[in-house]
Amino acid sequence: MRQTKLDEFIELEEQNKKLEKKVQKEIEKNRQKEQILFHQSKLASMGEMLSSISHQWRQPLMEINSLFLPIEIKLRGKKSIDNDEVLEAISKLNEITKYMSNTINDFRNFFSINKESIKFNLSTQINSAINILSTSLKDNNINLEIIVKKNPEVYGVKSEYSQVLINIINNAKEMLIYRKIKNPLIKITIDKKEDIAIIKIEDNAGGIKLKNIDDVFKPFYTNEKKDGSGIGLFMSKLIIEKNMAGMLSAENINNGALFTIQTPQNIKK
Repeated sequence: MRQTKLDEFIELEEQNKKLEKKVQKEIEKNRQKEQILFHQSKLASMGEMLSSISHQWRQPLMEINSLFLPIEIKLRGKKSIDNDEVLEAISKLNEITKYMSNTINDFRNFFSINKESIKFNLSTQINSAINILSTSLKDNNINLEIIVKKNPEVYGVKSEYSQVLINIINNAKEMLIYRKIKNPLIKITIDKKEDIAIIKIEDNAGGIKLKNIDDVFKPFYTNEKKDGSGIGLFMSKLIIEKNMAGMLSAENINNGALFTIQTPQNIKK
């Protein structure tokens, strides 16, 4: 009888070890899937960002050309040039190149491979994201309203948080364009309650047309988006909830969608 129980115990132990190996294997598979999806999301965003930077720089380059064209004409015509005219052109050139340099910094931060969690300011990240998307928003006559009630700091990977902001704002932009909304608007509110930093991103694109709104966060879900990858919002939720111990939610409000990002301030990884 004792030998039988011992055999049963040994067999149970072996089964537990096999089960544990299976569980670890599945965890590793899921981790690899997440990494692949994150990489795909980054590549999809890269294409959008490269298109955006070409728009961002087109206008400044045209301005530079217009600044020095009159001076070149005078020089070729051997006409006299006023020193103040040249100094004014140089001053404007410095402003334009500073803007272009800041734009490059925003894009470089977005594509940074640095995964270190640091403390950063929410309004600064919003400005960085808006700087990347501003030309596209202007080209489509989309009004942008930013309300700063409080300006908290949080811990996290800056490039990942920027990706979340850009994904949500870009998603709102695409819905406004696709549905041909009159007087399109994206409103961003920065706030704080106790130790929770809050960003709300609201649009007037008519809301999320789904019975279960949370389906918008499912991977590869491309509702009304023909050219979308379907992983932007999925990855955004993963970043906020897994990497930053926060919460990303969506709801319909008024005549549009509202995405709320909540992240605890006191968690440092």
